[in-house]
Amino acid sequence: MRLRSWKARGSWKTRSKRTLIAAALTTTIVAGTTGWAVGNEQQPITGPPPGTQAWRADHTWGVRLPDPVAASPARVTAFFHSLSEVQQHRLAARHPSVVGNLDGAPSALRFEANSRYLKAESAREQNRESDPSLTPQDHERSRALVSRYEELLRPGRQILAFDPRGRGQVAEVYGDLARARHVSVVVPGSDMDLSTFDRSNDEYGTPAGMARSLRAAAGDDTAVVAWVGYTTPVGLGPDAATGRLAQAGAPRLARFAQGLTATGTPRPAVFCHSYGSVVCGLAAPQLPASDLVVLGSPGMRADSVAELRTSARVWAAKDDSDWIGDVPNVELFGLGHGEDPADPGFGARRVPAERAKGHTGYFAPGTDSLQAFAAIAETAAPGTPDIGNLGNNGTGGSASSVEARPIGERP
Repeated sequence: MRLRSWKARGSWKTRSKRTLIAAALTTTIVAGTTGWAVGNEQQPITGPPPGTQAWRADHTWGVRLPDPVAASPARVTAFFHSLSEVQQHRLAARHPSVVGNLDGAPSALRFEANSRYLKAESAREQNRESDPSLTPQDHERSRALVSRYEELLRPGRQILAFDPRGRGQVAEVYGDLARARHVSVVVPGSDMDLSTFDRSNDEYGTPAGMARSLRAAAGDDTAVVAWVGYTTPVGLGPDAATGRLAQAGAPRLARFAQGLTATGTPRPAVFCHSYGSVVCGLAAPQLPASDLVVLGSPGMRADSVAELRTSARVWAAKDDSDWIGDVPNVELFGLGHGEDPADPGFGARRVPAERAKGHTGYFAPGTDSLQAFAAIAETAAPGTPDIGNLGNNGTGGSASSVEARPIGERP
């Protein structure tokens, strides 16, 4: 248990006051959540995808298939390159749940495998829907899942990952991932899962809405992935205040991005919203990203850009109307996520967000933040975006103070 230090701002009296506030906040959170913490605590989905046991036992061609956990994404890519197209499709047909979630496998093959997996799960839930041994609640849940799977199976949807376990996980691609010159990944915060990642209400607060908006602003040369590949917190309870779920999700995010680059896509720009920025902060040392962009962040479990140990350019956006600004940026007894990435002392490049509204308005069309995100996405990998003409950053500094720097150089 430790209290993270504040390195840059204020007198010792100010820091002592903030420490006392944080201690009081901690006491309030612990006392106030005692009655409902168990009911709201989420169990993270980790480990290999469903069907791994059968995959590991398959020696049809006299070779060992790459292990979904132990084999690196680069090793997976090399293995699929050694197969003919016919062999690849046979594997996807025999093991759709593994191939569809296997980082390093060709993206088109993953789309195919996940389509098969979704159809199989839909058929299974249709059988459950009419099973007399199940409860009415079970029947209702199966009907909802069948409807959900049918939506994901609509023509044109590109499902890059699908796992029905728990609340469900999914990744969807917008654009042509195989031919894109630039790639971005959107990592969401709380309350996102298989049923909510593309919900119609609060569109720009969902990973699907963020991804669609970013691609529309960045253009056809950019592909964007909405990634809900970890178990997110529900609400603002203890899970959102601790790093437990982020620690489980960070290796999954890192491996997912490694799988993208292993198949030949450019290093992605990774956009991390709210609690998703905690995941990104923990994943940063292993994340092959050109840019890390955090928005509405409660902290990244680091005191500075240097502590992230990444060569990616790090950007931060926070608008004045975002309620996240009322959350103390501390890490005390495991609660809280440390320094505010939008604070100048953290060392991130500032993204203007004067026209963004609230906690989920950063990707809304017409905002200065979306313009800046598009500029970052369009130059992900070799270039340096020019966001100097997009207005003030909303926190008192001028966006024109953001100057071009080589990747890895700290502001």
